[in-house]
Amino acid sequence: MASNVSDRPLVGLSTYLEVARFGVWEAEAALLHRTYLDCVLRAGGNPVLLPPQGDWRAETIGWLDGLVLTGGADLDPASYGHEPHPMTGEPRQRRDAAEFALLDAALALDLPVLGVCRGAQVLNVALGGTLHQHVPDVVGGGGHQPRPAVFGRTDITVEAGSVLHGVVGDTTTVQCYHHQSVDRLGRGLRVVATSADGVVEAVELAGARFALGVQSHPEQEIEDVRLFTALVDAARDRRDSPR
Repeated sequence: MASNVSDRPLVGLSTYLEVARFGVWEAEAALLHRTYLDCVLRAGGNPVLLPPQGDWRAETIGWLDGLVLTGGADLDPASYGHEPHPMTGEPRQRRDAAEFALLDAALALDLPVLGVCRGAQVLNVALGGTLHQHVPDVVGGGGHQPRPAVFGRTDITVEAGSVLHGVVGDTTTVQCYHHQSVDRLGRGLRVVATSADGVVEAVELAGARFALGVQSHPEQEIEDVRLFTALVDAARDRRDSPR
């Protein structure tokens, strides 16, 4: 972890817009699981929460050094030209629009990007890809989302030569909680990790400084922040040595 606070790259994290209770209030709020913040801090970055509304363009996020697109609700299938599956959750269209705009701006600026679960799906759909709307229909079983609020553990195989391989090696075990996954790949993406049942577990964008989407939830592994450290290191390199 970086010892000099002023040296910490600023890492933006997308947030949820949900009804929440705090104090005497119950109101719509922009919020995020604290574990994301802890992982960014532990990796040497300073986390900055980005609400799912606002004028997100390259000119308005240029002060950031990196971006995390966080997990959450299902994407609206209309964003990739499909009708909703019966198991697809209620869309969060404002959040979808905000995160597509954030990603577009980040890629234009060559900001390092880490997409987590839903964030990996945002990366794929933004580049023209599609999603399997209900993984059990494709592979059978529900091991990727055992039951509400319970993470599954999945062994993944990682492609040699990929950015992810440089971080975690040939194989690793990840925590997952998803019932959707990448189907048709978006432009410029390549699959760099899969589970034994063939589910796409990670994608990378060719030509980007650092643009990695993982279907798992690395923020649940507070003792292992290698992915967040890779993002923070890339963010620091971009800040100190822009190309």
